[in-house]
Amino acid sequence: MTRFLADENIAFDAVRILRDAGYDLVTVAEVRRAAPDVEVLRMACELDRVLITFDRDFGELIYRDLAPVPPGVIYLRVPDHSPEAIASVLLPFLGDPAAVVIGRFSVLTTDTVRQRALGR
Repeated sequence: MTRFLADENIAFDAVRILRDAGYDLVTVAEVRRAAPDVEVLRMACELDRVLITFDRDFGELIYRDLAPVPPGVIYLRVPDHSPEAIASVLLPFLGDPAAVVIGRFSVLTTDTVRQRALGR
Protein backbone atom coordinates (compact mmCIF):
# COMPACT_ATOMS: atom_id res chain seq x y z
CA MET A 1 0.00 0.00 0.00
CA THR A 2 1.25 3.46 -0.88
CA ARG A 3 2.18 5.66 2.04
CA PHE A 4 1.90 9.46 1.98
CA LEU A 5 3.52 12.55 3.50
CA ALA A 6 1.32 15.66 3.67
CA ASP A 7 3.11 18.98 3.37
CA GLU A 8 2.34 21.56 6.03
CA ASN A 9 0.06 23.42 3.60
CA ILE A 10 -2.42 20.53 3.69
CA ALA A 11 -5.08 21.19 6.34
CA PHE A 12 -5.01 18.68 9.19
CA ASP A 13 -8.75 18.10 8.78
CA ALA A 14 -8.00 16.92 5.23
CA VAL A 15 -5.35 14.59 6.63
CA ARG A 16 -7.96 13.24 9.04
CA ILE A 17 -10.41 12.61 6.17
CA LEU A 18 -7.74 10.70 4.24
CA ARG A 19 -6.74 8.69 7.30
CA ASP A 20 -10.38 7.85 7.97
CA ALA A 21 -10.59 6.62 4.37
CA GLY A 22 -7.77 4.17 5.17
CA TYR A 23 -4.71 5.96 3.80
CA ASP A 24 -1.38 5.80 5.63
CA LEU A 25 -0.54 9.47 5.96
CA VAL A 26 1.81 11.46 8.17
CA THR A 27 2.35 15.20 8.07
CA VAL A 28 5.52 17.21 7.83
CA ALA A 29 4.41 18.98 11.02
CA GLU A 30 4.39 15.63 12.84
CA VAL A 31 7.89 14.76 11.62
CA ARG A 32 9.72 18.10 11.47
CA ARG A 33 7.72 21.31 11.66
CA ALA A 34 8.77 24.18 9.33
CA ALA A 35 11.26 22.04 7.39
CA PRO A 36 12.65 23.67 4.23
CA ASP A 37 11.35 22.21 0.96
CA VAL A 38 14.55 20.28 0.20
CA GLU A 39 14.35 18.70 3.64
CA VAL A 40 10.70 17.78 2.98
CA LEU A 41 11.81 15.97 -0.19
CA ARG A 42 14.54 14.22 1.78
CA MET A 43 12.00 13.17 4.43
CA ALA A 44 9.69 11.76 1.77
CA CYS A 45 12.61 9.74 0.42
CA GLU A 46 13.76 8.47 3.81
CA LEU A 47 10.22 7.61 4.90
CA ASP A 48 9.39 6.11 1.48
CA ARG A 49 6.28 8.26 1.14
CA VAL A 50 4.57 10.08 -1.72
CA LEU A 51 4.47 13.81 -1.01
CA ILE A 52 1.11 15.63 -1.20
CA THR A 53 1.42 19.41 -1.48
CA PHE A 54 -0.01 22.70 -2.73
CA ASP A 55 3.54 24.02 -3.26
CA ARG A 56 4.54 24.18 -6.93
CA ASP A 57 8.20 24.80 -6.01
CA PHE A 58 8.76 21.06 -5.59
CA GLY A 59 8.67 20.57 -9.36
CA GLU A 60 11.41 23.16 -9.84
CA LEU A 61 13.48 21.66 -7.04
CA ILE A 62 13.26 18.15 -8.50
CA TYR A 63 13.58 18.87 -12.22
CA ARG A 64 15.74 22.00 -12.26
CA ASP A 65 17.76 21.92 -9.04
CA LEU A 66 18.16 18.13 -8.88
CA ALA A 67 16.88 17.90 -5.32
CA PRO A 68 16.17 14.45 -3.79
CA VAL A 69 13.50 12.55 -5.70
CA PRO A 70 10.77 11.03 -3.50
CA PRO A 71 8.73 7.98 -4.51
CA GLY A 72 6.10 10.33 -5.93
CA VAL A 73 4.64 13.82 -5.69
CA ILE A 74 1.00 14.85 -5.84
CA TYR A 75 0.72 18.57 -6.48
CA LEU A 76 -2.77 19.88 -5.84
CA ARG A 77 -3.53 22.76 -8.14
CA VAL A 78 -6.99 23.67 -6.93
CA PRO A 79 -8.21 27.08 -5.77
CA ASP A 80 -10.12 25.79 -2.76
CA HIS A 81 -7.80 24.53 -0.02
CA SER A 82 -10.60 23.42 2.29
CA PRO A 83 -10.45 19.88 3.66
CA GLU A 84 -13.58 18.93 1.71
CA ALA A 85 -12.15 20.24 -1.57
CA ILE A 86 -8.87 18.42 -0.99
CA ALA A 87 -10.73 15.18 -0.29
CA SER A 88 -12.99 15.64 -3.31
CA VAL A 89 -9.94 15.78 -5.59
CA LEU A 90 -7.67 13.26 -3.87
CA LEU A 91 -10.06 10.47 -2.91
CA PRO A 92 -11.34 9.70 -6.43
CA PHE A 93 -7.78 9.83 -7.80
CA LEU A 94 -6.29 7.61 -5.10
CA GLY A 95 -9.28 5.26 -5.22
CA ASP A 96 -8.89 4.66 -8.95
CA PRO A 97 -7.23 1.24 -9.38
CA ALA A 98 -5.60 2.48 -12.59
CA ALA A 99 -3.97 5.47 -10.88
CA VAL A 100 -0.19 5.33 -10.63
CA VAL A 101 1.54 7.62 -8.13
CA ILE A 102 4.88 5.89 -7.60
CA GLY A 103 7.52 7.33 -9.92
CA ARG A 104 5.24 10.17 -11.00
CA PHE A 105 4.88 13.90 -10.43
CA SER A 106 1.10 14.18 -10.54
CA VAL A 107 -0.69 17.50 -10.96
CA LEU A 108 -4.33 17.33 -9.88
CA THR A 109 -6.90 19.98 -10.67
CA THR A 110 -10.62 19.80 -10.05
CA ASP A 111 -11.13 18.10 -13.42
CA THR A 112 -7.77 16.88 -14.77
CA VAL A 113 -4.75 14.79 -13.87
CA ARG A 114 -1.40 15.36 -15.54
CA GLN A 115 1.62 13.20 -14.79
CA ARG A 116 5.29 13.34 -15.53
CA ALA A 117 7.90 10.67 -14.76
CA LEU A 118 10.16 11.40 -11.81
CA GLY A 119 13.18 9.42 -13.03
CA ARG A 120 16.27 11.23 -14.17
